[in-house]
Amino acid sequence: MEPAYADYMGFILTLNEGVKGKKLTCEYKVSETIEKLLALLGTLDRWIDETPPEDQPSRFGNKAYRTWYAKLDQEAEGLVAAVIPEDKVAAAPEIAVYLKEAVGNSTRIDYGTGHEAAFAIFLCCLCKIGALRVDDQLAIIFKVFDRYLVVMRKLQKTYRMEPAGSQGVWGLDDFQFLPFIWGSSQFVDHPTLEPKHFVDEKVVNENHHDYMFLECIKFINEMKTGPFAEHSNQLWNISAVPTWSKVNQGLIRMYKAECLEKFPVIQHFKFGSLISIQPVKP
Repeated sequence: MEPAYADYMGFILTLNEGVKGKKLTCEYKVSETIEKLLALLGTLDRWIDETPPEDQPSRFGNKAYRTWYAKLDQEAEGLVAAVIPEDKVAAAPEIAVYLKEAVGNSTRIDYGTGHEAAFAIFLCCLCKIGALRVDDQLAIIFKVFDRYLVVMRKLQKTYRMEPAGSQGVWGLDDFQFLPFIWGSSQFVDHPTLEPKHFVDEKVVNENHHDYMFLECIKFINEMKTGPFAEHSNQLWNISAVPTWSKVNQGLIRMYKAECLEKFPVIQHFKFGSLISIQPVKP
């Protein structure tokens, strides 16, 4: 197992442990770096407003996305440099690569779990250089990752992005995976809400402000028509699992198998000094 995989999974699982049983609305520390990351994501969001979709015959993959992406491509290093401490600014070019990978593919105008993973690696790199710290854990997910999801949903909707490498109804979700892992961890030991409840639209509408998992379900409900069991079969099956901790463990196993061990997802990864591909010495 190369260090990149161990580092990445370690990061995902540490955050998974950190959010266990906690609501999005709970109290936590928000550092200066977190504030700067939110400003960065706010900039990406504003650029969407400034780049309306073009009139084009094909329904999917609006070409205006390429204009939006070109702006990020140009500005990414500067955006990252503004987030990290001055003495670490030499790492900006390498870290900017992950930010650019995290928003989808400008050739195919698609987005999927590999892009999402690039954003997690982007955050992992910020931890590695010390820009983010251990006590930033909750804010990393509840503030930064949550804001990232809002921007990605807006991109997906505005430019009608294709799901990258989607398994259709056999996949968990067309675009995301991590918020289901961390979102199920938030529910562990919840006194009243069980996995079977997330298919109830009333429960989703009343509780999505507190739980990332339900925000994802709400977005699916807005984007898809027809019975939930048909358009989101995997999630429907998950709603039959008796406890949230079992859901959480199952999703982690599924993530490793479906996302990280599949070549198409990892083939686009950039490895550098922060995320290394050196094999572990026995």
